Amino acid sequence: MALDGGTPGDSIQVGQLHIQYLIDGAAAGGMGVFELTVPPGAQVPPAHSHTHNEECVYVLAGRLRYAVDGVARDLAPGEWMHTPRGSVHQFSNPHGDAARALVVLTPDIGAQYFRDVADVVNAGAPPDRAALVAVMSRYGLIPAAPPAAPG
Repeated sequence: MALDGGTPGDSIQVGQLHIQYLIDGAAAGGMGVFELTVPPGAQVPPAHSHTHNEECVYVLAGRLRYAVDGVARDLAPGEWMHTPRGSVHQFSNPHGDAARALVVLTPDIGAQYFRDVADVVNAGAPPDRAALVAVMSRYGLIPAAPPAAPG
């Protein structure tokens, strides 16, 4: 059930990740809310930042590893992390059970972003990185530079 009492919105499969939109705030430039399901060992997006959005992740079930600006935590149900605009963040699920989290974005990037990413990721393995970066860029997401090699 959606938070406003209506029916859930878009259900989007991006590789192994499942996104169930509850509020698509992109049209009005408002808050967006979706449920994210991350199976164990799922391929996840690269570390990135948002030019225009801040994000809050609240774990509903399982455990989700979430990192913001290099600080990583294994979040259990009822725990959350906030990602300020411009902060580099990423998530993964190295645990044995699927993780489910409620994600709030303000302003929302919208369900269309995830549909566009799904078109790239679901087209074949491995995904076309240049095409993925192009989609991310259109929506104000910036992939983080890979960590420097020890030297």
